[in-house]
Amino acid sequence: MAYQHARTARRLAARLGGVREAVAITAYLAEHYDEALTEFRAVRRMTGNHEVLAMMADCERALGRPDKALALTKDKHVHDLSEPTQMELLIVAAGARRDKGQTAAAIQMLEVPELTKRTRADWLPRLRYAYADALAEAGRTDDALIWFHRAAGVDGDGLTGAAERAAELEGLEFTDLDEDDTLLDDEYFEDDETTDAGDADDTADVIDAADAGDAADAGDAADAADVDDAADVDDSDAAETADVIDAADAADVDDAAGVDGAGGVGEDGGSDGESKSSEE
Repeated sequence: MAYQHARTARRLAARLGGVREAVAITAYLAEHYDEALTEFRAVRRMTGNHEVLAMMADCERALGRPDKALALTKDKHVHDLSEPTQMELLIVAAGARRDKGQTAAAIQMLEVPELTKRTRADWLPRLRYAYADALAEAGRTDDALIWFHRAAGVDGDGLTGAAERAAELEGLEFTDLDEDDTLLDDEYFEDDETTDAGDADDTADVIDAADAGDAADAGDAADAADVDDAADVDDSDAAETADVIDAADAADVDDAAGVDGAGGVGEDGGSDGESKSSEE
């Protein structure tokens, strides 16, 4: 994306040295080496900035032209370059020698006092890594291991991968502990969540069972109460029925007595009535 933005800027302001430099650097990082080399040349013409020589030589090497890369290391402006650019140019020159199959020459080029310099400069781990890599290619594994460790010791951000190379030579393998820990943590918490969910389900089941038991108990109590009420009602009804029957029996007895009395009275009464009528 940066490369695309830089190209747009060049289309709008191609005569600005800063714009051309932005295009050159982003094209180089995006591995468009032909375009990057063209833009670097334009930068040198337009601005007189020769600090781009190391990247220009690396472009030549990436394009399979190690001889042209070595030619740039002999440019007349090399001695005017800053220390970081000189170190980068030295690394590129050693790489060009290795591209030509001249590994011993590459090792000799890199054996400079700066290898043991005490500095926090960004080029130091790169210089040590290039030296260790050349030693490894030459079959000097023990020496290469020493310098990979020295490169890793000054590469706090791990940009060179020197620690991994050292481990590879020692037959070790790196494990990403952060990912493993995350996986274990996820599994642990998943188990906890499952257990919690299971406990919650069990608790819910117990509560439901308890509620069902209470309901059953309540139902039994209600049934028992209904039975008692029914018994009370039956006893009461029986008593009332008995009373009614007794009353009815008594009434029948009375009626029977009355009938008998009425017959006597009728016989007698008739005489009496007639007597009373006669008397009247």
